[in-house]
Amino acid sequence: MTGTVIFDPLVPLWLVAALAVVTAAGLVLAARRGLAGWALRALAALVLVAALSGPSYRQEERNPLSDIVLLVDDRSASQRLADRAETTAAATEALAARIEARDNTELRRVTVGDAPDNRGSLVMGALSEALAELPRGRIAGAILLSDGQVHDIEAAPDMPAPLHLLHTGREDDWDRRLRIDNAPAFAILGEEVRLTLTITDEGAAPEGVTTVPVDIAVDGAAPQRYEVPLGREVALPLTLPHGGRNVLQFSTPAAEGELTDRNNTALVQINGVRDRLSVLLVSGQPHAGTRTWRNLLKSDSSVDLVHFTILRPPEKQDGVPVRELSLIAFPTRELFLEKVDEFDLIIFDRYRRRGILPSIYLENIRQYVERGGAVLLAAGPDFAGAESIYRGPFEEMVPARPTARVVEEGYRPRINELGQRHPVTAGLDAAWEGDWGRWMRQIEVEPDADGEVVMTGADERPLLVLDRVGEGRVALLASDHAWLWGRGYEGGGPQLDLLRRLAHWMMKEPELEEEALRAEATGQTMRITRRTLSESVPDVTITTPSGDEVIRSLEEVAPGRFETVYEGPEIGLYRLENGDETAVIGLGPAAPVEFERTLATGGVFEPAIAPTGGGVRALKDGLPAIREVRAGRPAAGRGWIGITPRGAYETVSVRQTALLPPWLVLLLAAGFITAGWLREGRR
Repeated sequence: MTGTVIFDPLVPLWLVAALAVVTAAGLVLAARRGLAGWALRALAALVLVAALSGPSYRQEERNPLSDIVLLVDDRSASQRLADRAETTAAATEALAARIEARDNTELRRVTVGDAPDNRGSLVMGALSEALAELPRGRIAGAILLSDGQVHDIEAAPDMPAPLHLLHTGREDDWDRRLRIDNAPAFAILGEEVRLTLTITDEGAAPEGVTTVPVDIAVDGAAPQRYEVPLGREVALPLTLPHGGRNVLQFSTPAAEGELTDRNNTALVQINGVRDRLSVLLVSGQPHAGTRTWRNLLKSDSSVDLVHFTILRPPEKQDGVPVRELSLIAFPTRELFLEKVDEFDLIIFDRYRRRGILPSIYLENIRQYVERGGAVLLAAGPDFAGAESIYRGPFEEMVPARPTARVVEEGYRPRINELGQRHPVTAGLDAAWEGDWGRWMRQIEVEPDADGEVVMTGADERPLLVLDRVGEGRVALLASDHAWLWGRGYEGGGPQLDLLRRLAHWMMKEPELEEEALRAEATGQTMRITRRTLSESVPDVTITTPSGDEVIRSLEEVAPGRFETVYEGPEIGLYRLENGDETAVIGLGPAAPVEFERTLATGGVFEPAIAPTGGGVRALKDGLPAIREVRAGRPAAGRGWIGITPRGAYETVSVRQTALLPPWLVLLLAAGFITAGWLREGRR
């Protein structure tokens, strides 16, 4: 029970003050004139002014509230290095027991883990959230158990009591770190790209080390080792081996005694792109579809097109001077013997054998395909005749044999069952609204055993046949009427998509591989996609960075496309295997922020701790004693840390009694005034 005197004026304070001033002036005047009762009148005025100020005696019944001490336990990834986790756990339990054993003290524990999206240790944010849920008047202090490497120090709260840090560092701690300083997101195939990396030692590192080994592996293959200087930025020249995503892993072996090897490895994913695609288009004769191919290839700024059209057969004798037959000589030897390997794709559009290209040139083109080149044949009636380009060296690589029959009737091209699964034609019918327009001519062909028919025409005859020959690819389009779609005949069709996909498949674009295993990462989640021409696929085997194997089944989401989603439990390189297909993918950042700095320190916390009078101590020196200190006094010393008792309480009941009740005011004022009047009257 406590009692205090309070004032609750009946009128505004300025009015009370004005009345007091006026009254005092009158009393001074009365005293100067020698009025005998001025003192009694002064007492009456004092009673009236006091009554207007409303004095009361308030009695409160209070229940004391306990002080609150916050204990923040940092369990981020860097706190799991060496024996930090065990040390922190033991210290947390010991401190909790000491605090809970204190009288009138309550403990609140806060646990902080790794923040999502590679944001590191957000200890200050967690402390701020905990303070926001508690009354500030009861906070007696906060104790942090951490390595001191936090990433949100700017979010430090305004502490009403001492803040202390007990860190888990040791004097002999040291760590080696590999850091990628510069890595492009894209690189041109065949051109050298430079990455820069730095390897540094921090802490009590061994002396005398000037160089360290670095292993570089591409797509999980066997690594190559290099020696690089320690503590200096090093530029590494690299050439990407293939288009699409290239996963590069840089690592340096773990050294004896270092805190962790988690920051000895960095993953970089670079997308390999072609600078320019070289295409040779040879048109056997002018026709309505010639411009279709030219417009398609010229519309792509990444394509370098060389186009020749044979306007006149060499056997024609009409007396035209040779110098007027062509603006330039047809460089057959340079194109088909010397520089054929420089082309990514060769297209023969309605070409027939007229003696312009000897068999030795065609044989060289066949060998070019086996070495990895690509040839596309757009067949017209010439393909079915005796002068067909099929006759001769091409017979061994063209995936379908002409029957010499030309079908001259209207038909609608259709994607067959295999074509629904092949990336060249999959989804074309769904992407085009309405029915496709008809084509009016088709060359009848009989596909080979290895030829893959993905589109059919009149009476289900093969229309588009694809095949792989050696390291290269060959495609046969058994019609020269694809241009009708481009002209919008009977509504047109997906001409541009079809021909572009076909050309890019032949040039081995990774996204159009019919047998492929890929994965796309979003944070720690990967979407695994299996492309296949088969109707089913086995389960996919996922090997985590720590070597554990996880088996996941794949679900068919579209014809020839199977998918599953997997949440990676750790950061690093994952290996995927599905049948004969393999892939690698890196999850997480190239260098996790939690391992950028691993040595324990109190320097990061100093700006937040110093204003509160708290201290920084190492757990290796033992647990400090806990003392009570007054607000504003230093709260840390040798072997001890302090908390500030807050003296908070809860008011249960309040009783208020007026010191000058109206009857008493009236009695006192009237008495003093009457006494003064009588005194003055006797005089």
